[in-house]
Amino acid sequence: MSSNNYLEKLDIINLNCEYQNLSPARLVEAALARGEGMLADNGALSVKTGKYTGRSPLDRFIVDTASVHNTIDWGKVNQPMSEDTFWKIFYRMTAFLEEKDVFVFDGFCGADPDYRMPITVINQFAWQNLFVHQLFIRPTEEELLEHEPKFTVICAPGFNAIPEIDETRSEAFVVLNFDRRIIIIGGTYYAGEIKKSVFTAMNYLLPENGICPMHCSSNISSKGDSALFFGLSGTGKTTLSADPERRLIGDDEHGWSDNGVFNFEGGCYAKCIKLSKEYEPQIWNAIRFGSVLENVIVDDKERTVDFNCDDITENTRAAYPVDFIPNSVIPGVGGHPRTIIFLTADAFGVLPPISQLTPEQAMYHYLSGYTSKLAGTERGITEPKATFSTGFGEPFLPRFPIVYAELLRKKIEKHQAKVFLVNTGWTGGPYGVGKRMNLNYTRAMVRAALNSGFVGVEFSRHPVFNVAVPQSCPDVPFEVLNPKNTWSDGTKYDKQAIKLASLFNKNFAKFMSMPENLKAAGPVAV
Repeated sequence: MSSNNYLEKLDIINLNCEYQNLSPARLVEAALARGEGMLADNGALSVKTGKYTGRSPLDRFIVDTASVHNTIDWGKVNQPMSEDTFWKIFYRMTAFLEEKDVFVFDGFCGADPDYRMPITVINQFAWQNLFVHQLFIRPTEEELLEHEPKFTVICAPGFNAIPEIDETRSEAFVVLNFDRRIIIIGGTYYAGEIKKSVFTAMNYLLPENGICPMHCSSNISSKGDSALFFGLSGTGKTTLSADPERRLIGDDEHGWSDNGVFNFEGGCYAKCIKLSKEYEPQIWNAIRFGSVLENVIVDDKERTVDFNCDDITENTRAAYPVDFIPNSVIPGVGGHPRTIIFLTADAFGVLPPISQLTPEQAMYHYLSGYTSKLAGTERGITEPKATFSTGFGEPFLPRFPIVYAELLRKKIEKHQAKVFLVNTGWTGGPYGVGKRMNLNYTRAMVRAALNSGFVGVEFSRHPVFNVAVPQSCPDVPFEVLNPKNTWSDGTKYDKQAIKLASLFNKNFAKFMSMPENLKAAGPVAV
């Protein structure tokens, strides 16, 4: 079905959809001709997103209809919007787009043909349509002939909500309507809202089929052993899964079905502040023609890129197709994972750099989802802030947490996956005193976890966090493995560890209906 025919079904009949399923080169041409960005010297299209340089989670809504009302975990994350309000915004927004050129992408979310979701994305701007083209699954010519979207995204950053009449918090809005399978986005130019809104839709729909949706990256060894890397933005999912010794399945969003794991996307959206060719060569080399740079400083005269500059935001981003990563897995599917890694960037500087979790501890830390939100990832975050985010992705989980936790638990138990907690945050002291964990050491610890490098190694129980800490790891100094050893004052370490443990316990109080063995799997009572 053509997009024009489909839009008629949605009562959108006056959009100029001439620019449909354009190639990356034509989208770059259109963006440059329309003054939407400029070419950097590495060939990437460089754009700025204005006021919004990160997601705005408090501006996201779900339309409250009878069919979804009892299945949504309503609250600060999943805010309700009435159907009447949705349609008021929808029709004003489509009127705003009337007679304007729009750019249309028809494709899929989900690399596994058994579970993929056909989508159509309508963009006001060519550069955002390039972003969408590179981030989602690109169809073949034959697939396009049969393409009929199950979800449609309309993104018009130039259209602002009016809080006084639209019951929104600001001019920005992201609204999901599960009954009509429509997502509308306006008031924000940040392209990450598009991918995360589709991710949210998948997170609602897939559990109905027994599939566990996950905010994680994934890669696979030459022997076919796949691994998952859970973590919020900035904790290292993209960096650590882009491993030259393994093949990349995907960098951010996956499903775990009876077939194995599958990538939701066809591209990567890497945080690139302080990107280094030495430490992250695969990502560095992927940023070329066809890629999009968001809010990265580019010299006006020479067009050189300064990845170290955070004048606009810490949350600088690069979007590129996954096949720009050498030896990536196309299509993005893999077998059942043998290893699962929970990534956290601990701003207190007290969590061990790596520890192994029991199945009960795995559920505890999945439900807790502790990390530190890093500067710029969300609007208003200017320095690391301790946070707890269920599933390491609470902003994208419409259903109740136990739904996702139970799905993951069953998968882990069935396939006997080993789970590790890895701290990519601070060591030697808290943020502002200590320093960020050495990436080479983190890579070595992850490599050991993936390759059975801890078999036969002695573990000790951490006295506060109750996790098993290895006493040795290839290519990692002994003193690094015990975080207390990296502090100049052990007493200060103990106080900080107890402080973080109390935050864990306070947060987990909301899960008091959980079984006793799960409640006992966290830090010791303090």
